[in-house]
Amino acid sequence: MQIKFTKMHGLGNDFVVLDGVSESISLTPEQIRAIGNRHTGVGFDQLLIVAPATRPGHDFAYLVYNTDGSQAENCGNGSRCMVSFIKSRGLSDKDEYTLELVNGTLHCQANSGGTVTVNMGSPVFSPPGIPFLADNEQPTYSLTLGNGETIGVSVLAMSNPHAVLVVPDVDAAPVREWGPLIENHAKFPNRVNAGFMQVVNAGTIRLRVFERGAGETLACGTGACAAVVAGIRRGLLANTVDVQLPCGSLQINWEGNGTPVFKTGPAATVFEGTMELGG
Repeated sequence: MQIKFTKMHGLGNDFVVLDGVSESISLTPEQIRAIGNRHTGVGFDQLLIVAPATRPGHDFAYLVYNTDGSQAENCGNGSRCMVSFIKSRGLSDKDEYTLELVNGTLHCQANSGGTVTVNMGSPVFSPPGIPFLADNEQPTYSLTLGNGETIGVSVLAMSNPHAVLVVPDVDAAPVREWGPLIENHAKFPNRVNAGFMQVVNAGTIRLRVFERGAGETLACGTGACAAVVAGIRRGLLANTVDVQLPCGSLQINWEGNGTPVFKTGPAATVFEGTMELGG
């Protein structure tokens, strides 16, 4: 079985993007893992598939898969690449898109200059909606990790569940050690993305994210949104924040409870190819 793909990235967060509109695509978790293998496959942080919408009022379905073959609810950086892919493949010539997620809807705007602004929806703080095991909603929660460390985190969902930890120096943060412990903590039934945020000033943060099912990535769009929302709720940040990631910056805006989060950033195509898949 041969599959055509496009390799893209959003600030170093890299993707394999597949056109499920022009032809039907159905992949097993084993095949997804094969594509994601950076030694014997193509390699990606997430696999993205654009497919025909199944719900009224949507332009396309937007499907996201992790390197371990599991399905994710959303990928913020991937959504920018998805809009760029749709336009470059001639699937649509619109500038505004309503994308169907497995658990909601995403509104995107293609801007002049190659950037894309995404309405990421409103954050969810209710523990059952994240999901997170807690008796009641709090601004921060105490987590005891498997190594005995107790940390304070902000917990919320931006389509995906996120736990955000404020650190003094993101470069020195124990991302690779604590990331898996936070991701797989028993209080997160669906696992969680772990964000390590350094507040530079009210309008700027530095961020590293250990993504559920993928490990540390160079950029995470929903993670950037979650970090800014967490910082605003804790009185640390202004409503518009420049999020500095290892390969560039995203601009995040949130006006407070009940309003959506807006994310603006670039998308880039790296190469196209064909891969032979077993199974």
